[in-house]
Amino acid sequence: MFKTKTGSSRRGRRAFSGVVALSLLSGVLVSCSSSSGGAGGTLTFLTNSESWTHADPNRNYTGQHIAWFGSYMHRTLTAYARAEGAAGSEVVPDLATDTGRSSNGNKTWEFTLRDGVKFEDGSDITCEDVKYGVSRTFATDVITDGPTYAISMLDIPSAADGSSVYKGPYKADGNDTAAYDKAVTCSEDNKTITFNLKRAVGDFNYTVTYLSFSPVPKAKDTGDQYDLAPVSSGPYKIEKYKAKDEMVLVRNESWSKDADPIRNAYPDKIVVRFGVAEEVRDQLILNDSEPAAFSLDSVLPTNLATVFNEDGTPKEEWKSRALNVYDPYVTYTAVNVGKVPCVQIRKALYYARDFAALLQLGGGPAFGGDPADGVIKPLMGLDYKPVTGLEDFKPEGNPEKAQALMAEAKTACPDVYAKATGPGLTFDVGDTDTNKKSATIWIDSVKKNTGINLKFNFIEPGQYYAVVLDPTKQGDLSRAGWAPDWANASTVIPELFLEGAGFPLSNVGKDPAYAEFKQRAEANLSEPDRAKQGAEWAALNQYVMDQMWVIPGVFSKTQEIWGSKLEGIFFWEPQGAPSFGDIKVKS
Repeated sequence: MFKTKTGSSRRGRRAFSGVVALSLLSGVLVSCSSSSGGAGGTLTFLTNSESWTHADPNRNYTGQHIAWFGSYMHRTLTAYARAEGAAGSEVVPDLATDTGRSSNGNKTWEFTLRDGVKFEDGSDITCEDVKYGVSRTFATDVITDGPTYAISMLDIPSAADGSSVYKGPYKADGNDTAAYDKAVTCSEDNKTITFNLKRAVGDFNYTVTYLSFSPVPKAKDTGDQYDLAPVSSGPYKIEKYKAKDEMVLVRNESWSKDADPIRNAYPDKIVVRFGVAEEVRDQLILNDSEPAAFSLDSVLPTNLATVFNEDGTPKEEWKSRALNVYDPYVTYTAVNVGKVPCVQIRKALYYARDFAALLQLGGGPAFGGDPADGVIKPLMGLDYKPVTGLEDFKPEGNPEKAQALMAEAKTACPDVYAKATGPGLTFDVGDTDTNKKSATIWIDSVKKNTGINLKFNFIEPGQYYAVVLDPTKQGDLSRAGWAPDWANASTVIPELFLEGAGFPLSNVGKDPAYAEFKQRAEANLSEPDRAKQGAEWAALNQYVMDQMWVIPGVFSKTQEIWGSKLEGIFFWEPQGAPSFGDIKVKS
């Protein structure tokens, strides 16, 4: 999942578009049964972004957005428990009656839909709706940016070019629909869906927590325009959605609490205000002038001291209105290896940047997090091992090491050296005030220590990932963040570096080192011994860093602030975001 707050959006979940300084750049109606206690009112969310990156469930792969839409609009076969701490990582039934039944050595999984589940128009959600929703993932020319687990896991043959022989629901010619119909089947009563996989996946019930496994009614599908008006299966539906303005959700009268054991419908209305200037956004919360508002973005570093003590704990008056916690993300700079095919240049950038200044700009370690040594966090347990070979790292930068690498690069890869020290390298980041300050630190320290010129490409945060995931638009370097989709680095290493995976910003396919990596990573996906599998993920993390396919940032932290009329807020660990569906507006 990708991450980042911009602002914000987290989680392999990629982090949201604007990696900030902390990240080192930082019809038939049925009764609506809402929860009791504190229900009612209007809950407002504020963000500097001009729109959601995506509202289409198949295209949503940003952690914060998955948590938000999964709380209010889109249901899945299974979901994470709405609970604080480790209990929140438990997988529980959602649309399904249980967490799935496996057979055939974990290569066949079936889920039966519970009674009473409906779309916003009152029509029943059936197996065919889930099957159709999953089929959209294969239309990679239309449904972009989302996770690709369905493509990599379902037992569907590959074409000569390596792509799936099934091309999704929008193409008629040259499309093997029979292969998809064999891989995903529905029972005669249209209640049970069966997935036939190409390899054993013991945790497939975690995979189907993703919105890309949400139901989509075929008759309402408008292709890429579905992003503007997706059909709800949750407690709220869209009344209005206009970029640079607002989204308004109102109660979905076809939703029933009796058929949804995990969601609540506390507010009467939910409003998201887009394009709010960053300082204005913060001050609306800090001054409590909008007491029923929640910020979707990172607190500006200049305002952290208003809310938090030096050690990062909330001040007394803010204890019920703020959080500062480690999130699941690792932030990094993806090096577009296709454009920077020189490991010495990549490593020189790592040693040249003034990491300490970047971290201090973001508020210091109490708010920014700890220096990362790869893309797997230590909390991953058996999947993590400290990376070696980075002993020359110095927080303030190591000019001697960086310059020695540049001297090697001048001989080993003169064309890349000439580009880097001449026209320069283009660096993609979200367009935020903090990122602009961070850019100055990067430019100055890298130029001083290596002679490399950096040119920053500031992208509107809501459109950031749509740009950098487009090979025709991505620059030489791109800021990002990632968290595991569940507790297995199978959702980190392959997703970030295998060609055709969910978030391959480093574009490593043409690197001479890729062939060995590909063979090892693909083999490890099917490794049945979890301890052995974890050890190999750790070894592949080392392999990635030996090539410096990414420049690591931090094992990050996140700060959340909200108004005085909101309650019930807690950090939802598996999603790396607040449990939005539990937020109440005080009466």
